[in-house]
Amino acid sequence: KQTLLLILTSSAALGLEHFPKNYLTVKQNANITCGTEDTLVTWTLNDQALDDGSFGGNIHVNGPFVIVDEVDTPVLGEYICWSAGQKMSSTVLLYEIEEEDENLESLRCRAKSYDCFLPAHGITAAMNGNEPCHWVDGREGGNGRFQFELSHSLSPYVEETRMLELTVEAIDKYHILNKTKRFYLRDIIQPDSPSVVTRRVVGQMLNVTIEPPPTWSSPHSFFSLENEIEYILKDDGQVKKSSSSLIPRKISKFRVRCRDSYVLSAWSPWTPWHNVM
Repeated sequence: KQTLLLILTSSAALGLEHFPKNYLTVKQNANITCGTEDTLVTWTLNDQALDDGSFGGNIHVNGPFVIVDEVDTPVLGEYICWSAGQKMSSTVLLYEIEEEDENLESLRCRAKSYDCFLPAHGITAAMNGNEPCHWVDGREGGNGRFQFELSHSLSPYVEETRMLELTVEAIDKYHILNKTKRFYLRDIIQPDSPSVVTRRVVGQMLNVTIEPPPTWSSPHSFFSLENEIEYILKDDGQVKKSSSSLIPRKISKFRVRCRDSYVLSAWSPWTPWHNVM
């Protein structure tokens, strides 16, 4: 079973620190039930008592039922049903945000290998829309970024014919955004930086031995990578690149990156610069 690493970027949730167990997503009006046959119940909204006709007649309370005629910011939040001082149910009312599809461009995904690792924008996510799946809570990584580890059942050894489907939900205050993106795994491949193992002088050249990153799929004979070396000449400071492991000896430093040679994936990040004496 392969693992996908998903990194999401969004503003941190305000008003809610985690996804509520029971929530209702609406755009216009809402019907909330207590889940009990007892008619002698009371309601609170965000810890404030709720009566029939509250919010200018926008809310109607009828025993175990609450009807919200028009959903707006003041009526969003946690509705709690009480009976004899006991909490019977809790429903968080969320307003569904509608955004243009162009915002899917901000949902960025990256796979480190075909085994696999996956970047995207939210607080909770699920894979794969075509298979049974469960929601996964993200862990905050700073700067409004959240990271997830997900799984998929695609075989890395056969041609990919089915798209992955990723659904992301994000909550900001009491507003919720739901986005779905579909893509082929091969289109989001970006390896980690390779490793420079050795460098050996061969006449006037320098032979650099490069190995795939530890996260890359194996066997490496099947999942081949092409490398690129960037180096700076000592004499005039020119910056040059080479796809060969043999580069001029008279250089001040070099660095390396790689990509999948079959699908011509995105290049990996560069390694740190290696100084040459």
